[in-house]
Amino acid sequence: MDKHKKRVDGLSEQVNSFYEQKKPFKIYHGSTNSTRVQVFKRNEMLDTSGLNHVLKIDQAKMTALIEPNVPMDKLVKATLKYGLIPPVVMEFPGITAGGGVQGGAGESSSYKWGCFHQICNEYEMVIGDGTIVTCNPQENSDLFYGTAGSYGTLGVMTAVELRLIPAKKYVQLTYFPVKSFDAAVNRMQKEVANKPDFIDGIMFARDRGVIMVGKLSNEKNGQLTRFSRARDEWFSLDADKESRGDVFNKTIPLSDYLFRYDRGAFWVGKYAFKVFNIPFTKFWRTSLNWLLHTRKLYEALQESGISQHHVVQDLALPVETAVEFMSFVDDNLGIYPYGSVPSKQISRRPSFQVIYLHRLLST
Repeated sequence: MDKHKKRVDGLSEQVNSFYEQKKPFKIYHGSTNSTRVQVFKRNEMLDTSGLNHVLKIDQAKMTALIEPNVPMDKLVKATLKYGLIPPVVMEFPGITAGGGVQGGAGESSSYKWGCFHQICNEYEMVIGDGTIVTCNPQENSDLFYGTAGSYGTLGVMTAVELRLIPAKKYVQLTYFPVKSFDAAVNRMQKEVANKPDFIDGIMFARDRGVIMVGKLSNEKNGQLTRFSRARDEWFSLDADKESRGDVFNKTIPLSDYLFRYDRGAFWVGKYAFKVFNIPFTKFWRTSLNWLLHTRKLYEALQESGISQHHVVQDLALPVETAVEFMSFVDDNLGIYPYGSVPSKQISRRPSFQVIYLHRLLST
């Protein structure tokens, strides 16, 4: 904690200097999942890349105190040592805790827990004049609630305290094939009522999709399947296969499930095969596996400039309009596949369902 305080004090002094000079600055995190082109100048930059430490795991209180640049795989590895995991874990290993808060990230447990910021108890932040503040529901509550989804515009996050839950060895995942948009939404709402631990879905066509429902377990039930090794199939391709059959059960090791979309970045990695004219076969997916994880794919996306010719978009929609929206996409864009997760209500407005369009859309 002494080293953390020293890092934060240094950042505070820098922000205060920018404030006194009335000079705007950019925050450099060291890595990003953004597709925006950013140019940094050393004298107009706040380097927070060193804020990447797990500070404390409190097993009794079931909380973790971490710095904002801690990525999900590092966080999960640290908490699993104590038999715990965050209730919401973003599906890409390189997504950071700060990015999850500031970007309003959700996942397949969000119907139960909400977005990532909704599992957070407290933030430490450096505000515009360099002052270090603590914000939680009782202290600086406007900043605590306001910073979620603000993309860092209200302050520089320097620490996050989040809640943890007991972990188990596996996720028992049931695949429910569906044959229409209505069937997909109805199945999702039905399964939400059964209170599983995880639920998400993918539509591969207007008349073909799959809703996947998971339960934490220490027991194996059904086929043991992994998705993290080079020889394993991409999860999205496995889901595609299961969407063509009957209801099917699999047992997946916990970390393999949490980061199931890492290899191939959902299905967007398939685009790289088209760009370089490489056959999209199991042999080449295995051989090029080291290039096909999300960290490498984001690097390639940013370095190549391809991100400026396409759009990747996440949308939040009321569940009542989900079928209408999916029909609109089918009629006007014809984009498949796309994923969806139900999300806990985050305001007093009607509950909503988050529809993720993770395929690259031509501008």
